[in-house]
Amino acid sequence: MASCIQASRLRLLRPRSPIPIAHARYQCRGPAFSIHSRLLSTLPDIPIFQSLQTHDPSSVAVVHSASTRSFTYGNLIADVLRAKDDLERKAGKKGKLAGERVAFLAENSYDYVVTLLAIFASDAIALPLSPSFPVSELQYILDNAQAKVLLSTEKYADKAGQILEAGLYQEPLFDVLRKIEVGAATESVQLDSFKQPSGGMMLYTSGTTNRPKGVLIPESALAAQASSLLQAWKYSPDDRLLHLLPLHHIHGVVNAILAPIFAGSSIEFLYPFNTEQVWRRLASPFLPENNKPSKITFLTAVPTIYNRLMSSFPSLPPDIQSAAQRGISPENLRLNISGSAALPTPTKEQWTSLSGGNVLLERFGMTEVGMAISCGLDPKDRVDGSVGWPLPGVEARLVDTDTETVIPEGQEIDLTGRVREGEIQLRGATIFKEYFGNEKATAESFVAADDGGSPWFRTGDVATREKVEEAGKGTSGEWARGPMYFIRGRKSVDIIKTGGEKVSALEVERELLSLPQIAEAAVVGLPSEQWGQKVAVVIVLRPDAASTGRNGKSWGPMDMRRALKDRLAGYKIPQEMKILDSIPRNAMGKVNKKALVKQVFGV
Repeated sequence: MASCIQASRLRLLRPRSPIPIAHARYQCRGPAFSIHSRLLSTLPDIPIFQSLQTHDPSSVAVVHSASTRSFTYGNLIADVLRAKDDLERKAGKKGKLAGERVAFLAENSYDYVVTLLAIFASDAIALPLSPSFPVSELQYILDNAQAKVLLSTEKYADKAGQILEAGLYQEPLFDVLRKIEVGAATESVQLDSFKQPSGGMMLYTSGTTNRPKGVLIPESALAAQASSLLQAWKYSPDDRLLHLLPLHHIHGVVNAILAPIFAGSSIEFLYPFNTEQVWRRLASPFLPENNKPSKITFLTAVPTIYNRLMSSFPSLPPDIQSAAQRGISPENLRLNISGSAALPTPTKEQWTSLSGGNVLLERFGMTEVGMAISCGLDPKDRVDGSVGWPLPGVEARLVDTDTETVIPEGQEIDLTGRVREGEIQLRGATIFKEYFGNEKATAESFVAADDGGSPWFRTGDVATREKVEEAGKGTSGEWARGPMYFIRGRKSVDIIKTGGEKVSALEVERELLSLPQIAEAAVVGLPSEQWGQKVAVVIVLRPDAASTGRNGKSWGPMDMRRALKDRLAGYKIPQEMKILDSIPRNAMGKVNKKALVKQVFGV
């Protein structure tokens, strides 16, 4: 079978230029190849590249589901080396990218994986950008991160050009165009040690502050996160993971790219999400056709995706239905994971019924820590409503939300018989380093330990810890023992989780208040069967805004959505809007959003 190798072009331009920044494309060629180390720089001696050396170079690393093109681990190593060399040549001085932020816009593809690993190989900090974000949001991220380089694939070259036209705080490094060809073949690649690796990844997350914060995750933390998941979820070279997730989030990058690569698994991209395409892909190994693809053994998604899959299932042709049910059965789909939002019990039960016994595994994680708590592989360790136990290498504790004291294990029930709720606090090698350029937020997010150990990270998530009789016996591993964690919600009501995305209510309020029609705004999250939560807003209009809507009518929800279209990503725009004469506030001028939701929306 022909293999596909990279013919990459990277272009780095100065700001305010209308020309695209970078292009990367891959061309199919003949037999698989290995590396001419004489012509290529070496890879850093860090865990991700150590693992690549142990994989069969002819085994499949990445597949494009739509085109069925596949790329081996041999292809991947070669293309990462070439992309690394090209990036460093364009930087002008080898090694000078160490610790710098390298931003990139790329579709879910082999291109993305090569770009991500090439940045790691340059000891730089990878900054994945969401192509769905408006230019203004991307510009803010690039400026806040002080990115030195911006890369783009051809698909998003126009958007990259728009970012540059809008202007950045400083010039990118160079303006160079060069086409790379793959060299001759030899068998091995030398690993070079960095004395103190300074690379890693930075992701932006919407917190309780007015602007998203850059979460700096060092390479060591990424390796620890992947190692923890490999122990708990047992990735292997036999796994084929169907990747349906966006790639500017921790679960899309660590759970579904880095961890599989560490294990030598295959990653198959099928994005953007389309229910019929997903069902047909799950069904295809079990249909009477030639050139059957490998079966999917690993699926990780958010509750919204599972809901949409199940709602569309009855409309599938009978032969696809039958084959798809075989595809998601426990005998074929080894592991199905749900995360990023609470999993409704009806969704979990319906999926188990449809799949003939496959139970969705829930976990808890966040940008700052990767995955921290998870249910186990044993179906008995997937208890309804629970996210399980701290993962290998992760320490967790509960701090009582009323008394601010640690809740010791075995003392989860107070004297009145009430189950005590506490904030989840975490520590370990998987924890992020800092909020980039924000010492105050970093300091406020950690609390000193009283045992001389590393500080604890305050997650802001409230949970209970309860013993479940049939679970926690160690059948999923020694880490999965004892009482389980049950998430109760955020300490802050200003974080809304909708369809697996996190939305900062304060960010949306800021944009709403910038509109001339709006005098006051309070953004809240409402329960949603489809999305987990949906964004809603209560507003007070300015006196002169009554007839400023379309066609002279009263300003309303459609006007609001049109005004925000170019300011916010689609999932952040409120789905419901209520107009009041005034928004109730307390003596301190603050809005009680929990009371507001009940008063205005009745939930």
